[in-house]
Amino acid sequence: MIQLGRTYDLLVVKKTDFGFYLDAENLGEVLIPLKHAPVSLSVDDTVEVFLYLDSEDRPIATTQVPKAQVGDFAYLQVKDNTQVGAFLDWGLDKDVLVPFAEQHRPMIVGHSYIVYLYLDNQDRITATSKIHKIVLEDDEHNFHPQQPVDLMIANTTELGFKAIVDQSYWGLLYKDEVDQRLSFGQSIQGYVKYIREDGKIDLSLKSGSQIRENYGQRIQQFLRDHDGFAPVHDKSPPAQISELLGMSKGQFKNAIGTLYKQRLITIEKDGIRLV
Repeated sequence: MIQLGRTYDLLVVKKTDFGFYLDAENLGEVLIPLKHAPVSLSVDDTVEVFLYLDSEDRPIATTQVPKAQVGDFAYLQVKDNTQVGAFLDWGLDKDVLVPFAEQHRPMIVGHSYIVYLYLDNQDRITATSKIHKIVLEDDEHNFHPQQPVDLMIANTTELGFKAIVDQSYWGLLYKDEVDQRLSFGQSIQGYVKYIREDGKIDLSLKSGSQIRENYGQRIQQFLRDHDGFAPVHDKSPPAQISELLGMSKGQFKNAIGTLYKQRLITIEKDGIRLV
């Protein structure tokens, strides 16, 4: 079933002086105006288009690419405030409306906000900045550790950064594990680091292999700075490892295991040594 607010490849069934009509199945024949149609378009061609309602609430097609589609979160800028709400620039000729009732706080022209796009009860594409009623947190999910995910930075807490994971769930990036600047509304790739017992998602900006490589490089640098030897090994107390190298015992064991397999270190009775 074809829905408004999404992109489809549709068949051209008719040409007119003002555009082409496309077969949009359950939506009927939908117009793509000449100004948005490829120059070489002909009847029986297929064309990739985005579907929405025009100013008279009629389904219409465009080859313009929106910054988001229905069911997506996006970071969009306010272009205008009116008596019905704020209008945001989302890449199309017709701006998208955030009604006053769907504004988390009053929107200011020129400012950008994270919004979620949905169809209202009249099938008009609408946005809401009340994202906390949309993003899931306690529901069941199928995420697993080391899974690559798309993140949108959406909030900060005492622990770090809250991010929307794959357009659906909340996850947390711990601030002491982030070594780059992050900004509100930023989209970035990350990884599921850990799934807590309550199902909440801990995130990382680095894959497991990247993290191990980073800790491995830190250990090698320490060894080079200390005559090739560190007085810690896999049986050392966690506090000693943390004080000496600034990492947990688990991180240390994983890193030296990789370095040992690569024959970059030897593990001795009283510590580790650079080969």
